[in-house]
Parts: sequence; C-alpha cells; structure tokens
Amino acid sequence: MTDRTRAHVFVSGKVQGVYFRATTRDTAREHGVDGWVKNRDDGRVEAVFEGSEDTVEQMVDFCHDGSAAARVDDVEVSYESPQGEDGFRARW
Repeated sequence: MTDRTRAHVFVSGKVQGVYFRATTRDTAREHGVDGWVKNRDDGRVEAVFEGSEDTVEQMVDFCHDGSAAARVDDVEVSYESPQGEDGFRARW
C-alpha cells in the first residue's frame, strides 16, 4: 500500500457560494481521497485531504483552480501525519 499523507489546506478568494465545497467533495471522491471541506467564517475554505501522495497532490493542485465560478487568490498548505480520515464529506 502506498504511504498515506495528509494536507491541511486554506483557500482564499471568491470561494464561498460558488460550489467550491461540492466540487471539492466530488473531485476528492473521484480520486479516492479521504477528508473534509468546509466554509470558514473568515471567508476562506478549509479542507483536509488524506491519501496517497499523488492523489493528495492532485487535490492540492485542484484547490488552485476550484470550481468553475471560483476565483482563487491564495492556497496555504501544511502537511501533517494522517489521522485516519474515512470517506470525504462537506462540513457545514
């Protein structure tokens, strides 16, 4: 089995109300990545991706574009030890 990694991501820009969470959730599920995504009170979107290094990097790359209506200004990423996320969900 491929080593798992975990990326904790904060995305800034026009990323709320533009289907960013739903698109992130669907894309993560397509790639077999575990974790979650949610809107923050400060206007950013926060996400955690767990999976193989390749699939997690694909999700981090995705965050630089986001959904079709999004405008991404900045993506902050930190890497952490996996915490056993199972499945991918949008948090409210």
